Amino acid sequence: MSLIGALARLSLQSNGGAITTRLLHTTSVLCAEPLKKKKKLDPQIIKQREDRRKKKIEKQIRRLEKNARQLKPVEELEVPLELIDDKAKRERKLTPLGTAEVEHRALLKKQWARYKHEEKVADFQIIDRLVQSQSKALQELRLESEELYLAAIEVDLQLLPVTIKGPVATPPIKTYESPDGDYVHQTMKWEV
Repeated sequence: MSLIGALARLSLQSNGGAITTRLLHTTSVLCAEPLKKKKKLDPQIIKQREDRRKKKIEKQIRRLEKNARQLKPVEELEVPLELIDDKAKRERKLTPLGTAEVEHRALLKKQWARYKHEEKVADFQIIDRLVQSQSKALQELRLESEELYLAAIEVDLQLLPVTIKGPVATPPIKTYESPDGDYVHQTMKWEV
């Protein structure tokens, strides 16, 4: 208080009686410590550390370049060793087909392909005829009355009423053990 009072008196004397707070400046308390001296390291030790970092990075780069062409294995596509061992037992011994049977099968395939092609062409022709007749009818209707045309092209939502009835819940599986809420992430991680 004595410092503030002294400053106020000085302020009163300098301004001829008017109180001002120009000379009164307050700042927050700064709690600081002197900076710690940096430990001086030997330049050889610093150089050794940098060399170690460089070697480590170069080693990682070499490993990445070596494994760049290697594909990650997909466990689902790997054949179990038991099946590889049982391959001879599982292999079927089929008698080779005769030339007459091979030709007969080739003719059947050609006939089937021709039949499916003709069926597809016929379907496209039917669709084209329907679209043409519909567009012609709409043009004639537009010439007669614009209002009827607009009513005809309007979408009718009740044309195809959809009502679906089915089970609202599937029946429980008797042998299913429900988890406790924990999720275990089992994806394999491969180093690149």
